[in-house]
Amino acid sequence: MARKKAPPASRFAYNGLNRVIHERARLSVLTSLMTHSAGLAFAELRELCSLTDGNLNRHLVVLEQAKLVSVTKKFGGTRQITRCRITALGRRRYLDYLAVLEQVILDGATAVKDGAEAAAGA
Repeated sequence: MARKKAPPASRFAYNGLNRVIHERARLSVLTSLMTHSAGLAFAELRELCSLTDGNLNRHLVVLEQAKLVSVTKKFGGTRQITRCRITALGRRRYLDYLAVLEQVILDGATAVKDGAEAAAGA
């Protein structure tokens, strides 16, 4: 039995918009960690992303399972210190994601420009 050919990639499918990264809070977390190469304490990250402890923790679990971030916990005296860092894989995936997002923006800007020119010429 012959295999069906896979359909050609759709021009505007934007398959590189990774669902793990594309969620707003996780995009905020990754962007924050990209701009802080030494990583961030949990509390700093929570403030930068305007998330609750529980919400940030849940998003970090998803990102950690995808190997995009690392979370280390140390005990200092009577308190736990949690530090979050983006991984090398996370950095690569984030940059790939931005390249696709840039294409979305360029396509959208072209569509708006072409639509405005068509409306002006009509």
